[in-house]
Amino acid sequence: MPEQKTAIPDTPLFDRAGSIRGYRINKMAMGLGRAENRAAFEADEEAYLDRFGLNAQEKTAVLSRDWHEMVRLGGNLFFILKISAVDPTAITQIGAAQASMSHDDFLYERLGRRRNG
Repeated sequence: MPEQKTAIPDTPLFDRAGSIRGYRINKMAMGLGRAENRAAFEADEEAYLDRFGLNAQEKTAVLSRDWHEMVRLGGNLFFILKISAVDPTAITQIGAAQASMSHDDFLYERLGRRRNG
């Protein structure tokens, strides 16, 4: 008998359906492993996204660096983290976005670091 999937509130499940749904965004992100693609992304993000056929929703998520939305749309976190290498964006900021927390709260509550201010 197949194993039952248990939903975790506010957590997108990356399964086969998510992988298929996120094909374009994941292919685009994996492309950032090549120097020439990183240069193209930095020069004109929207044109780079168009090369991979991202739809409006996917483009908006990438352009606004909405990490949670990219994952919800089927982005594999390990792939979309390549975007943060181009920016660069701190991994803790991405973690905070995934947890729907402010960066300071995330640092304090998840990592035990003192809040700023």
